[in-house]
Amino acid sequence: MDSLITAAARALAAGDPLGALNRVALRDDAPALALRGIAMAQLGDLVRAKLLLRRAARAFGPKEAVARARCVVAEAEIALVSRDLTWPAKALDAARATLEEHGDRVNAAHARHLEVRRLVLIGRLDEAESRLAELDPAPFPPASRTAYELLVAGIAMRRLRTQAARAALARAEHAARLAGIPALTAEVESASLVLRTPAARRIANGEERLVLLEEVEALLASQAFVVDACRHAVRDAHTVVSLARRPVLFALARALGEAWPGDVARDTLVARAFGAKRADESHRARLRVEVGRLRAMLRPLAALAATKGGFALAPRRASEVVVLARPVEEEHAAVLAFLADGESWSSSALALALGTSQRTVQRALDALAAAGKAQSLGRGRARRWMTPPMPGFTTTLLLTAPLPSD
Repeated sequence: MDSLITAAARALAAGDPLGALNRVALRDDAPALALRGIAMAQLGDLVRAKLLLRRAARAFGPKEAVARARCVVAEAEIALVSRDLTWPAKALDAARATLEEHGDRVNAAHARHLEVRRLVLIGRLDEAESRLAELDPAPFPPASRTAYELLVAGIAMRRLRTQAARAALARAEHAARLAGIPALTAEVESASLVLRTPAARRIANGEERLVLLEEVEALLASQAFVVDACRHAVRDAHTVVSLARRPVLFALARALGEAWPGDVARDTLVARAFGAKRADESHRARLRVEVGRLRAMLRPLAALAATKGGFALAPRRASEVVVLARPVEEEHAAVLAFLADGESWSSSALALALGTSQRTVQRALDALAAAGKAQSLGRGRARRWMTPPMPGFTTTLLLTAPLPSD
């Protein structure tokens, strides 16, 4: 490898893409094309970066398997940044195996980081943790160690383990300082903001206030009876009941939780659960059926008592009832939560991340666009959606993840 290629590679490793381009911008040999592609990716021109990397992969000879594998890893990172979650994971896995076989542990670890980041984005946290546990971060250079700790912190935040997240972010900050790459330091700072901005609203006894992620963690670990409107579940210290697929039952549970220790009138419950402006006899009959279903589902946690005016919630073990709500009530909040990361998303990637149909996501995007909360760029298959981050709120509790359990 000639001196210009070596110098350009060192510039890229130090976070200086312009310095790298100054050395190889006019060259079309395979190593130069690869370095130019990585530099363009760091500068944000992802389309040109992808083309350059593909040209480089074709230009490398059949005996240069490691170089081709590195191009695949770089292209996978571009796909991840572009939120192209349908990019072939098998190609990245094969490239990682090639790098490990030839002793390139740093780039093999980077490939593993990309795999884990994709799994975290689509909410497969158990698999992400399992794959991350296969890595030993001790021999990593500072930049790779930063990426590793950011992944550890991201998983910990989604699992509501704020102490572990803080420790991982502290290690990431230290590694980023050693790396001396401003973009890495900024990424760590951005991740740290999640722990310092409101994550939810706490509603109890007719009062509500914004709470941080660590307060949410403490609440879910307490003895309180919690109606969790972020995860659509009801829980106490011993039992969790998911109502994610039972929206009517959850609407009833939330109304009863907000009114506790008082009761809720039947007409109010009809309006909250069914959206009816006026309750007739058919609505009241349906309400009795749904209350019976909710009573059966919540039997381990609470009783639903009929009162003269309506119904009231009576926890069996807890002495307090708290409703945990999203910081901003929005019909399509889950879609907004993903768009709020500042990246551009395709509707297919959002559908994969949310675990729903692309048609459902497209309807949500159209509604958000009509309300001025999202905007699209491009046409057809190249169409991408984005929105500015919502100021002052973290969206962690809106992202796909399993509910913490004891």
